[in-house]
Amino acid sequence: MSINLGDKAPSFSLFSSDKKEVALKNYEGKNVVLLFFPMAFTSVCTEELCYMRDNISLYNGADAQVLAVSVDSPFTLDRFKKEQELNFPLLSDFNKEVSRAYGALYEEFVLGLKGVSKRSAFVIDKNGVVRYIEVLDNAGALPNFNAVQETLSVLK
Repeated sequence: MSINLGDKAPSFSLFSSDKKEVALKNYEGKNVVLLFFPMAFTSVCTEELCYMRDNISLYNGADAQVLAVSVDSPFTLDRFKKEQELNFPLLSDFNKEVSRAYGALYEEFVLGLKGVSKRSAFVIDKNGVVRYIEVLDNAGALPNFNAVQETLSVLK
């Protein structure tokens, strides 16, 4: 399945790295930057999430909540979050349902791994409508953070 600009964002509820259930509906009335990343502890994923950590004030200033999703277990994400001192929720899509709903899933990844989240960025507005979509086929590339920030600035 894939989604388009202007679509209502697929709802979800996932467990976070601190084993709490987090639902998209909890952020109604707030913009959401939803990131999918392939795997914790890999170099590009670490670079991406540390960029978000270091620039979190840009997102807070745009009344946006950053949520990062991978197919890693909540236990792996907990260790990754602590080691990198990440300041936003990491959500486990271990069953791959949310990644698939957003069109952000590699059926086959490197080393024969199946069902890994594609590096992706979505901006969901305060009404739950998708306003930005970037799904990358190249796991070594980073999302266009400037485009994400520009989208958020329009939503202010």
